[in-house]
Amino acid sequence: MKISNETKVGALTAIAITLLILGFNFLKGKTFFKTGNIVYAPYADSKGLMVSNPVFVNGYQVGSVFDIENKDKNLSEIVVAIKLKDNYNIPRNSVASIKENPLGTPSIAIVLGDQKAYLQPGDTMLTASSPGLLGDVMKKLGPVGDQVTTTLHSLDSVLKNINSVFDPRTKNNMQQLIANMNRTTASLMVSSASLQAMLNQQSGAIAQSMDNVSRFTKNLADNNEKVTSTLSNLEKTSSNLANADINGTIQRLQASVNNLNGILAKVNSTDGSLGKLINDKTLYNNLINSVRSANILLDDLRVHPKRYVNISVFGKKDKSTPLTAPLSDSTQK
Repeated sequence: MKISNETKVGALTAIAITLLILGFNFLKGKTFFKTGNIVYAPYADSKGLMVSNPVFVNGYQVGSVFDIENKDKNLSEIVVAIKLKDNYNIPRNSVASIKENPLGTPSIAIVLGDQKAYLQPGDTMLTASSPGLLGDVMKKLGPVGDQVTTTLHSLDSVLKNINSVFDPRTKNNMQQLIANMNRTTASLMVSSASLQAMLNQQSGAIAQSMDNVSRFTKNLADNNEKVTSTLSNLEKTSSNLANADINGTIQRLQASVNNLNGILAKVNSTDGSLGKLINDKTLYNNLINSVRSANILLDDLRVHPKRYVNISVFGKKDKSTPLTAPLSDSTQK
């Protein structure tokens, strides 16, 4: 029997489509026959779980979701068929929970138990509801949320108290205070501008002063040795003064002052000759007359020497009248 070309093309097309469907499902991890290591996990909420979603144990993928079916028409429970890649020893008290992923598809995570009896193909696993990443975050933020709520209540109470304190009179006072602050700020700005203008005018003098200061410091640096020597001399002088017998010198000076006071006291009294000379008017006048008489005698001796010393051969006598006053006081020769 000869097969036509159309039949061959149709058969090849059907085979290709079948292989394509089988390959696509194989890549997704799904087969048409429920054979192999398949266990079941019932959930009240599948949380968007889909066929071929991965199944992990300790972060390692041990299988995938093979099928998802509802237990009854009331959808009271969703039964998920898990196909394991190998005959793993999974304890019977292991728990399978669905992990949500906000950035991807959900997956099943199996937490291994501690029993020695292991799951067999067709067994039903224990399941638990996992809050997922968002649920974990909200759970951790729960105490923080309570604190935030308490803080908001406290803030609300504070705001109520503030509103009760800030009556119209207080608000008016606050407005006046703000207005005064604005005026003060404006005055400060004017003062700052005036100060800036003054500084601009005095910038030359300030620069000159800074230059003088710079020169002064330079002179100090250049004469550092002299300054050091001067300070050393001052230190030696202060040391000598500190080591000197200041108390003895002061005592000797005090004794000298006391002696001088005694002398002055005697001078002021009439007991001594010097005191009588200063205080006795008669003695003073006699002394003045004696000095005047001595001056007259000396002037007369100078003017009329022949009266006192005569060396003439014939012995002629000087008959002129003697002086009665010093030459500075008389015109008589």
